[in-house]
Amino acid sequence: MNQQQMMKLRKMQKQMMEAQERLQETVFTGTAGGGVVKVEVKGSHEVVSVKIDEEAIKDDLEMVQDMIVLALNDASKKIDEESNKLLGGFGGGMGFGF
Repeated sequence: MNQQQMMKLRKMQKQMMEAQERLQETVFTGTAGGGVVKVEVKGSHEVVSVKIDEEAIKDDLEMVQDMIVLALNDASKKIDEESNKLLGGFGGGMGFGF
């Protein structure tokens, strides 16, 4: 590997690290039940908040619990999609399988 290729690789690594850091701190919102349950999850998969419509708890607690799971899965899916979008381009031509 020549020096120019090494410089290009270092630059790409730096860009990838910066993209990963941004992703880790980005807050993604997952919802279920038309907004009855709303969760906020960082790209690091740290749950920031869970909000539940007060009326829903009175109606059907089991349904609300299911909606929490759905909302968390929705946020997780959004994290994965953003991760693929941000980091997917870094594998191009380098043999990395992102």
